Amino acid sequence: MNLLMHTCCAPCSIYCIDTLRKENIEPTVYWYNPNIHPYTEYKARRDCLKEYAKTISIKTIFEEEYGLREFTKNVINDLQNRCEYCYKCRLEQTVKYAKENKYDAFTTTLLVSPYQNHEKLKQIAEELSSKYDIEFLYRDFRIGFKEGQEKAKQLELYRQKYCGCIFSEEIRYYNHNQAKPDIPMDLKTIKEEKPQVKKIENKEAYMDMLLEADPSKASIMKYLNDSDVYGLKLNDEIISLAVILPISNKTLELKNLVTKKEYRNKGYAKRLLRHLCGNYKQKYDKMIVGTTENNIPFYVKQGFDKYEKTIKNYFIDMANGEIKDGDLICTDMIYYSKDLKKR
Repeated sequence: MNLLMHTCCAPCSIYCIDTLRKENIEPTVYWYNPNIHPYTEYKARRDCLKEYAKTISIKTIFEEEYGLREFTKNVINDLQNRCEYCYKCRLEQTVKYAKENKYDAFTTTLLVSPYQNHEKLKQIAEELSSKYDIEFLYRDFRIGFKEGQEKAKQLELYRQKYCGCIFSEEIRYYNHNQAKPDIPMDLKTIKEEKPQVKKIENKEAYMDMLLEADPSKASIMKYLNDSDVYGLKLNDEIISLAVILPISNKTLELKNLVTKKEYRNKGYAKRLLRHLCGNYKQKYDKMIVGTTENNIPFYVKQGFDKYEKTIKNYFIDMANGEIKDGDLICTDMIYYSKDLKKR
């Protein structure tokens, strides 16, 4: 499917793009947002989207139109209903471009926000679909709003403080009591969920999960009984595990860190590791980890920035066949350490 996706900003695009790509749909990002004011805000959101798009290698189209005068002229006499004009203005331009350039369908990242009038957005998009005879790809992306915002925070993307137009900025400062659109109850529950760290007592019950990071059960059993095992719990499910082995009075070793496949690349392992480092620093000075070449960047970012040693051919000697980490054939075990007392 050749899909044109109207995009309001980088943070809102994250979950939409990730979800569509899982469906094997590669959208084209389409920027057309003359509603965003003042110009400094318009530029900040646009430039952030440009940079984020480069990092994920996605095709982009930027229609430059900073429309303060035109926008205010069209909404000033009916400010309470300005959002309807805003939706239609942006979506109609998107649909026209999609039709003229032979796209199969269109959609919008506005569908991810629980604070937009979702049903009105859907209605306008369906009307435009009928008017221009082009498919509207509808998805209720709101389920992933919190996830997308968390990822944007981790990536340190620019995150706006108000919807877009100059009037919503006014409300931000002068009318804090204005009611926001109701968020569906299931989305409220998702928004309130926070992962919790739990110490695991029945360690061997999680053997299948541990084997995803350490392929040798015999190897795991050598350290498991003497280690502390912690899980990150979300929705009554352990989604990430860490195994910590004390090796001296002042030093720990991170023996195993694994996250379930469907929850990877969302910052959960980092969250669990950060929590444990914070707890253990009360008693220990240093934590070491042995890892493959592929994972060195991850650990360095978490503060494991001192090289300790390399055990040559470690993975070759321990395995009967090849052990792979992604596309890399594992050979050496490389050790780095983190100073737990360092701020």
